[in-house]
Amino acid sequence: MGVTGVGKTTVGRLLAERLGARFLEGDAFHPPANVEKMRAGIPLEDADRWPWLETLRAELARELAAGATVVLACSALKRAYRDLLRRAGPEVRFVHLVGPEELVARRLAGRRGHYMPPSLLPSQLATLEDPVGEPDVLREPIDRPPEAIVASIIARLGAARPDGG
Repeated sequence: MGVTGVGKTTVGRLLAERLGARFLEGDAFHPPANVEKMRAGIPLEDADRWPWLETLRAELARELAAGATVVLACSALKRAYRDLLRRAGPEVRFVHLVGPEELVARRLAGRRGHYMPPSLLPSQLATLEDPVGEPDVLREPIDRPPEAIVASIIARLGAARPDGG
C-alpha cells in the first residue's frame, strides 16, 4: 500500500514471485471511468474508490478462501479502505511503502506508460491516513533496491517459504 510512485507494483510482483503467490495489480481492477478521471489529472473521490475496493476485497477473499497466497498492490490510503480489505480474511496484512515526497516525485517524473500523472501525488498524500498503530501494517522505506525491500518484508512477516524460496 501507499501513494502513487512508491513501488507497489515492482515490490508486489517481486514479493509474489519470492512467495510463490498470485499477484493482483489493483490498478487493473479500476473501472474505465476511474482510469479516465485519473488520466485527466482529477483525483478520485470515495464514491469512485468504494466499488473498486469492494471488487478487490471480493477477489482477495475468493483467492484466500481457495487457499491461495496473494499479494495485492493497492493504494489503500484510508483506514476505512484498509478495514474493507481486512474483511477478505484474518490473514490480510499490509506493507506500507514510504519515502520522502521528493523521491516519489522523481520516480513519478521518470515513469512512462502509466495513466496516473505526477500531478496527483499531492492529492494522494493529502488523502493518506498514515496507518501508524495499526497492528497488521508493516512500514517499509523505499530508499533501497526492491530486492532488499522484499527481503525485509519476508523477514518481518516470517513468510519465507520452507524451501528457502
